Amino acid sequence: MIHIEQLEKHYQVGGREVHALRNIHLNVRKGQIFGIIGRSGAGKSTLLRALNLLERPSSGKVLIEGEDITRFNSEQLHSLRQRIGMVFQHFNLLNAKTIAENIDFPLKLAGTYSKDVRQKRVDELLELVGLSDQRHKFPSQLSGGQKQRVGIARALANYPHLLLCDEATSALDPETTQAILRLLSDINQKLGLTIVLITHEMQVIRTICDQVAVIDAGEIVESGDVADVFLHPQHAVTQSLVAENQALDLDLLQRIQCHENSQLLRLTYVGAATHEPILSRIAAQTKADITILQGTISRIKNTPYGQLLVELSGAPDQIAVVLNLLRDLDVRTEIIEGAH
Repeated sequence: MIHIEQLEKHYQVGGREVHALRNIHLNVRKGQIFGIIGRSGAGKSTLLRALNLLERPSSGKVLIEGEDITRFNSEQLHSLRQRIGMVFQHFNLLNAKTIAENIDFPLKLAGTYSKDVRQKRVDELLELVGLSDQRHKFPSQLSGGQKQRVGIARALANYPHLLLCDEATSALDPETTQAILRLLSDINQKLGLTIVLITHEMQVIRTICDQVAVIDAGEIVESGDVADVFLHPQHAVTQSLVAENQALDLDLLQRIQCHENSQLLRLTYVGAATHEPILSRIAAQTKADITILQGTISRIKNTPYGQLLVELSGAPDQIAVVLNLLRDLDVRTEIIEGAH
């Protein structure tokens, strides 16, 4: 669906060149939800806006459905932008128009639909986002979550192949955020629509994304399946972002006094293994003592996972047996070095 090669974006600021994006390489598969996460100023908005050329790259390629859009003329670019919907952080609704009129607006601009066809499409979209009973209201009469639902409906008006979400939930409270994320996930599944979103919140990525790219100072520092990146972050920036949404209290490590002949382990279960009594089975087979210090079970999108912090005590040969059993059972095992 999307293939980005060697993408660069430079600005001239005060007589010096500023690199907003550096050597970006990304692939987004058709029908997936792809997240781009980074701190403020990391370059994620610039990268997102390069996907519809609201930001024109300094160099590199942006291929959408096999076509390099950086080579498009104005007519081709106009057609492209009709196939790409965009949802904004602050909704960007027309305050003087009703909800139905806001959704109808891009259909009128397209100039290819009759009034009856437009009316039918507006009705479909209002039902899709759960606002059929709000059609005659104005944006000022809606809550933030309702406004964003209108923004999503408007972005879908022209039957886009791709939906771009620019911090679409950052202006919303946590409960409303979850409702909007469920709506986006539902749209992705019902319509098979490819969604690319940017955020600074790992919880958003964890809730609905299939893959994620971490951006810092204009560079992609880590990318991959969300479960891999969230549970086993490699780069310091990713580790920091994950720590803010971390299931385990890693500060606890500083306070733990491990016993003699023991090791501190972080165990990660993914999928069906999450709900299996693995430690009970291992304890029954060995003479080692396994003490659970902290743990959690949660989900990354549709995948259950569990993380445990445990102290493993026993003779060296007993500990070795436990470690081998854990690995044979596909439990990711990390030995925490430096625990006291």
